[in-house]
Order: sequence, then C-alpha cells, then structure tokens
Amino acid sequence: MLIPRQNVPELDLPLVGGGGFTLSSEAGERGTLVCFYRGLHCPICAKYLTELERLSADFAERGINTVAISSDGLERAQDMAKKIAAENLRVAYGLSLADARAWGLYISTSRGTTSIGIEEPALFSEPGLFLINPDQSLFFGSVNTMPFVRPHFSELLGAVDFAIKNNYPARGEYTGSV
Repeated sequence: MLIPRQNVPELDLPLVGGGGFTLSSEAGERGTLVCFYRGLHCPICAKYLTELERLSADFAERGINTVAISSDGLERAQDMAKKIAAENLRVAYGLSLADARAWGLYISTSRGTTSIGIEEPALFSEPGLFLINPDQSLFFGSVNTMPFVRPHFSELLGAVDFAIKNNYPARGEYTGSV
C-alpha cells in the first residue's frame, strides 16, 4: 500500500510519439498527475482520458504535469492517444503488471471482447489516479477495482486549488498502532 508523504515507486516508460516518461525526472512545479487506465479495450477509460486531455492545460497552469499510463503495447497506446485526441496529455505504455501491483493497482483477467469489439489483454490493471509531489512523495491516491466511479478531474482541480491556497498537507500518512 502506498502511504501519503512517502515516496512512490519509480516509473520509467516510453511515450506515444517518442521519448519517455520518468517520474523522478518530472519537472512540474507542484508535481505530476499519474492516471493509470485499463487499456484501449475500455470505453470508460477513453471517456475518462478525454476529460483529462481537456483539463490537462488547467493542471499545467497549477504546475502539475499529466500522464496516462497502461500496460498496452505501442500500437494500442497509439490508438488510444488518437481516440482521445491527445495533445496535452502524454500517453505512456508498457507498464509491467509487477509495477502496477507495486502501485497498489488491482489486476483483472480477460473476459474476451468488450462492448466496443476490442479484445481485452489476458491480464491488465484496473484504474488508479495519483497526484505525486515533485519530491516523488504521494499527495493523493485513488485506486479502483472496477472501471466505474472514478474521481472527477474538475473536483480534483478544486481540491488542488484549496490545497495550494491553504498549504494543505497530504493526509492518510499515519502508520502507527490504532
């Protein structure tokens, strides 16, 4: 389990369009929003990432970089980037399932072809959304067991504004006896 105010695992993945994403090299003034998605097969992911693409410039205005990550290979990641018309949102691919598990993501098995006619991979990770501070510590995290009911990016922007204005710390950091 990831703990707020503690460092998260490193991520070092290729990006659609070339180059790479390395979490420890990110230069966002206030950090990086890491959005793990299920893959091209998921129509809910495409809708969710379209919204993140639309709001990525708003996150950037607040000093937060954005990236969407899946265990899909290059071709499927390119197809997703095209589907969501990614211009501001970087799309990384090739996440290992071991790395997904290190981030606390749930792993699912294939149920075959989805409602949009795309085959699910044999194994893939379920969604997760994390706001990582520039020092690579966790500020916010949300993990799903299903593709449904994810955090809304517009609400997260409001929370970021509140945290900035009030110097609000990451919460959930206590690991002692209860």
